[in-house]
Amino acid sequence: MSISDKIDNLLIKAEIGRNLTRTDIIALLKAPGDYSTDIFDVADRVRRQQMGNEIFLRGIIEFSNYCERNCLYCGLRKSNSSLSRYRMTEDEIIATAKQIKKTGVPTVVLQSGEDSFFSTDRICRLIEQIKNETGLVITLSVGERSASDFQSFQQAGANRYLLKHETASPELYKYIRPGCHLDKRMQCLRSLKHLGFETGTGNMVGLPGQTMEILADDLIFMKQLDADMLGIGPFIAHPDTPFAGIDNDDIELTLRVVAVARLLTRNTNIPATTALATLHPQGRLLALQAGANVVMPDFTPEIYKSRYDIYPGKTDTNPAEETIEKLKSDIQSIGRTINFSVGNRQIRPYQGITH
Repeated sequence: MSISDKIDNLLIKAEIGRNLTRTDIIALLKAPGDYSTDIFDVADRVRRQQMGNEIFLRGIIEFSNYCERNCLYCGLRKSNSSLSRYRMTEDEIIATAKQIKKTGVPTVVLQSGEDSFFSTDRICRLIEQIKNETGLVITLSVGERSASDFQSFQQAGANRYLLKHETASPELYKYIRPGCHLDKRMQCLRSLKHLGFETGTGNMVGLPGQTMEILADDLIFMKQLDADMLGIGPFIAHPDTPFAGIDNDDIELTLRVVAVARLLTRNTNIPATTALATLHPQGRLLALQAGANVVMPDFTPEIYKSRYDIYPGKTDTNPAEETIEKLKSDIQSIGRTINFSVGNRQIRPYQGITH
């Protein structure tokens, strides 16, 4: 069978929802560049059939750029002494959540480095206040915490939790995140699923030492976890980190991973990440045409926004209201509309991870 026939058969199999094996996933990731458009088109059709033509919004507040980790690629790493650090006050965070509510965006994502200054009690107090004063759906993205912390967050009113696993290779994970262990990360994700959180994970594409086989394992993990949201973005090294100077301009591979994630997981919420727009001016729109269905405008106040410096060239520096207006016209240009509803994924009982 020719490569062309093999890929065509794989795409038919994927579109109708048949199970893709690890070998199938690797074949789609490794297919010659000419097949990218076909892969994106099939993923886009599956997205339309499973999720409709509407794009959901989540409003991000990056409330602290302190981090106790020393990841080799991230500008927030503890050892980066050139970063101007900040922590938003509780009043500032609440005021920003109210601003999100005013725009009609129904979900707030509270995101920070791994910063133990924001204790469990402090975060619970924030959750309760935001819930009481805005009624917004609350997503947390504050790193690894204990199962009892997750339970406290849930009891306080948090609905969703985003914890990207970054890579499914234990060796690569340990290398890029010194002192961290993948099994602990995955245990956190399992705890979140067991508690009934809408759970998000995701990976970076283009990491040094990453192979197509590792990317296939990332995708299989996302499927086996039955993750509700998938944050898939390109690896972009910050200049003030050990990975400075390692370039990644392969937006096509990131888009391909987004597309295969849609084919595998069917009805997950997949954001078109801001990092994609850093690699390509139309990066976000390209992802929305390759299987993505969520956009996350950044509401972090202007005085802090540029200091949440995870990677260089963050493009989402305009006020969030302007970003939303521009999004509306961009999204109309590809025949889609913004939906200001909560956009829950229909959660099925968690069965655990099987190997």
